[in-house]
Amino acid sequence: MYGNMSSPFSARNQRATLYAKVGLETDVQAASPHRLVAMLFDGVFDAMAQATQAIQMGNVELKGRALSRAVRILDEGLRAGLDLSAGQLATDLRDLYGYVCTRLTQANLRSDISAIEECQRLLSPVREAWTAIGQSPAATGAPTARAA
Repeated sequence: MYGNMSSPFSARNQRATLYAKVGLETDVQAASPHRLVAMLFDGVFDAMAQATQAIQMGNVELKGRALSRAVRILDEGLRAGLDLSAGQLATDLRDLYGYVCTRLTQANLRSDISAIEECQRLLSPVREAWTAIGQSPAATGAPTARAA
């Protein structure tokens, strides 16, 4: 009898999810290449935080999904987007992202919060540097002061 009726809360949750998805898609479509990379970093850190909480709660399924998402963002987003012909920095970032993917996979297998924290520590300076670059006049498109 009640099996066909949906919960009054599910429709609201579904709407919120759809609004969030539309908002994210709009952000992605309107974002500069620099902002897209920043969004990838946000996604990695969000996924690592979610995995840490899942481990603390004993939620194995959520932990696995969150860490898999973090690895995919690193591998298919950040690492795949590197232009290795640009020099040593790109090569170093590729190696760093590869190492972090390995450590996150190990964290998933062992439910190892310290491995996730290590990854956060390793990626934080890169994320901060990327944010600082985005605030420079050249990245924001703001006019720069010229010497007279």
